[in-house]
Amino acid sequence: MFPTFEIIKQLAKKQGMSLNDLEEKLGLGKNTLYGLKNKKPNAERIAEIADYFHVSTDYLLGRTDNPKIASDKDNNTIDLRKAVAGSMAFDGKPLTEDEINYLADVFEAQLKMKK
Repeated sequence: MFPTFEIIKQLAKKQGMSLNDLEEKLGLGKNTLYGLKNKKPNAERIAEIADYFHVSTDYLLGRTDNPKIASDKDNNTIDLRKAVAGSMAFDGKPLTEDEINYLADVFEAQLKMKK
């Protein structure tokens, strides 16, 4: 049995819908999703279902436990102001608000120039 059917069933249940409801919303034939119990899913169909639930196709296929879709955006963004605020001055004393703002602005300008 393919894990895709169970994953889709769980996603539908989380949204309070039956598989028949999901088939209707996606314009699929009756029992189309139940057919995924025993046969390999069609790539186009998997993409359509993944788009509907906003999950990755790899998640639907059981290749990963992470439902998030990969993106071009850097998810490791840092708040420059917080990073600077956690720093110390050269003499080991905490930075003043003016120093924090100035350094955050300098770093931000430098990063923009790199792009």
